[in-house]
Amino acid sequence: MHDYLKGLNEQQKEAVLHINGPLMIVAGAGSGKTKVLTTRIAHLMNQGVDAFNILALTFTNKAAAEMKERIEKILGNSEARNLYIGTFHSVFARILRGEAHRIGYPNNFTIYDTDDSRSVLKTVINEMNLDDKHYKPSVVGNRISSAKNALVGPAEYATDYYIQQEDMRANRPAIAQIYAAYAARCFKNGAMDFDDLLLKMYELLKNFPEALHKYQHKFKYILIDEYQDTNAVQYQITKLLAAAHENICVVGDDAQSIYSFRGATIENILQFQKDYDDVKVVKLEQNYRSSQSILNVANEVISNNKGQIPKNLWTENSAGEKISLVRTMTDNDEGKFTADTIQEQKLRNHYHNRDFAILYRTNAQSRAFEESLRRMGIAYRIYGGVSFYQRKEIKDFLAYMRVIVNTNDEVSLLRIINYPARGIGKTTLEKCAIYANEQNIPLFEVVSRAGEFGFKGGTLEQLSNFVTMIRYFQSLLTDKNAYDVAVQVGKHTNITKELFADKTTEGLARYENIQELLNSIKEWTESPLNEEDGEVGEKSLGAYLQQITLLTDADDDKENSDVVKLMTIHAAKGLEFGCVFVAGIEEMLFPNAMSINTREELEEERRLFYVAITRAKHRLWLTYANTRYRFGQLVQNEPSRFIEEMPEQYIDKSYAGGGARNNFSSDMGSAFERMQRGFGFGSQAADAEKKYGPPPAKKTNSKPEYLPITPPSSKVVEHKPGADFVASDTSNLQAGQEVEHQKFGFGTVAKVEGSAHNPVATIVFKLNGEKKIMLNYAKLRIIS
Repeated sequence: MHDYLKGLNEQQKEAVLHINGPLMIVAGAGSGKTKVLTTRIAHLMNQGVDAFNILALTFTNKAAAEMKERIEKILGNSEARNLYIGTFHSVFARILRGEAHRIGYPNNFTIYDTDDSRSVLKTVINEMNLDDKHYKPSVVGNRISSAKNALVGPAEYATDYYIQQEDMRANRPAIAQIYAAYAARCFKNGAMDFDDLLLKMYELLKNFPEALHKYQHKFKYILIDEYQDTNAVQYQITKLLAAAHENICVVGDDAQSIYSFRGATIENILQFQKDYDDVKVVKLEQNYRSSQSILNVANEVISNNKGQIPKNLWTENSAGEKISLVRTMTDNDEGKFTADTIQEQKLRNHYHNRDFAILYRTNAQSRAFEESLRRMGIAYRIYGGVSFYQRKEIKDFLAYMRVIVNTNDEVSLLRIINYPARGIGKTTLEKCAIYANEQNIPLFEVVSRAGEFGFKGGTLEQLSNFVTMIRYFQSLLTDKNAYDVAVQVGKHTNITKELFADKTTEGLARYENIQELLNSIKEWTESPLNEEDGEVGEKSLGAYLQQITLLTDADDDKENSDVVKLMTIHAAKGLEFGCVFVAGIEEMLFPNAMSINTREELEEERRLFYVAITRAKHRLWLTYANTRYRFGQLVQNEPSRFIEEMPEQYIDKSYAGGGARNNFSSDMGSAFERMQRGFGFGSQAADAEKKYGPPPAKKTNSKPEYLPITPPSSKVVEHKPGADFVASDTSNLQAGQEVEHQKFGFGTVAKVEGSAHNPVATIVFKLNGEKKIMLNYAKLRIIS
């Protein structure tokens, strides 16, 4: 037996030693698939297969480099360098360079990235005299990309009845013409975009038999990693290449197919056995990553999917800790709990920051965790994206508010003066900057006095309109809080309208991020966090910007530094962490509201949940919040249906406040019923209230509803004055009553004002003078 087979289990050896014929390796999470794949390639070469005859396709350059490195280490020579190992795009680009003449391209063709593609599309759209605000390059680009990945070229696109009907319904009937013109422009420029690297490879093999014969006999052995993530065009290419010898090995896990939004189809792996005769199937079910408790939960959850290849993960690792199910009152409390727990685990179990990962369904959820980690002084890094406050749409929005507060902020002014586009071009701004420098005055003053500096016509009108808008926002500062001003900014600048109109995945994410920013401002204005035990504090836009600036101060973010990792679950696929927090396990968030309309969509959400669970090695926390701000409204949440699917014997519910999903059913009804009643959504809410009565009262107590991390028995509690303090019901508090406050002491109520839902009491304290107290937040004991 060869040395490289040592350390493999029986199923792994079986997969490695199989040489000829189709092979499907169903590799469960943490089952050592990369080790099997690289060892199999090394074994092929050891059995005399020429490295030049092996093609291995992956989805990341990092994975490809790691595979080559491992193979070289196993073989002890440099033959691995002759392998065709790489991503689909990199390998096909390499082949197309040599075959470009067949399809009419120069061999030094340019590869357009996304920005290049959008630029060409914008030029095409403008040349066709179409409105690029309606035919947004990003929207049109995604539509064309989807077509290419489904093997639909310009001609077929233009003649397909259903495609044309979709474009008509979207009021974009000219996409077919744009697609054709874009393809022609790329060809004229001798350029391919990312999708062309796949589409042109398919066309090469399909339309040129000699090229197909050449590569079928060159690549006698084909291996494909993460086969569940392949799309239609990738499937067709590999099927063509493998047709001659059928020595094709695919490695994947149907339970981790989570990229349908990119065009990936789970059917490729589910139907593999029907595509080839005498397929050998090897299941890798031994997990080397996680505790048995984590695997038991993962197995039980994924068993609810109908479309799957049955498997059961097991491990020789210890049973480990139970999975902690945590319920908090708000999303901010969710962030606080997570930061507190990380700090506690570091102290108690000697973990480092790098041992922790926080995973969430959408990027917008990162905000609460970032804020809590910063307050605790815990270093972190956002992976698979930028920090919430560093995202372009957030910086654009904050720049507006900074200009409103300080018009001398030139950096922010330049950022937003023509965003959204309002016809103030680069030449105009350059002239304004020259005048500002010559006169030694702020740039905004030049813009405000544009007529005096010679600007005329449309340019003068646009500059004047911009100044008028900023002045209007400034007029709100005297009597409006930060949230009210922010809402007006979103409305009058058309930022929210423009982002809402962009229905691409990226556009929706940007819109959600703006809504999350507005939610955080709303919560800040209503929260006692910027007050002192209920005392009415500063809620102005300037105060908000000051605290947000301190909060988002840049920190050292080195690749290998000791940081907590924050990322979406999609970005976490393929990774593993010692301790994992999976956040927002709530209906309409996870599973996502847009992914519960069909069984296929719901099953992909469940696979995503499975991926999240199986990232954890030792400890796993699943958190959800009773309430979460969405679109400026405090929304009551229902725990995710996935919670019910987890086996109770492996779940620690001591942090969940007793119940899980059922806690909400008596108070709220189902998510569907809440949507019917229209809680919190404009006029629908008013109509629903007349018909059904008022919605459940908002829970305004911001104190987290989770148990102390440190057990009471291990903590010495020192008795202090006021420790026996018991708060009274203050719903009927009246002027003249005597009260006690835990911090301010004894006092007399002077008056009670404000709305019934948010009463404020003016109290004259004997030792601390007059204070305004928000009764929803403060705790008072009524003496008389």
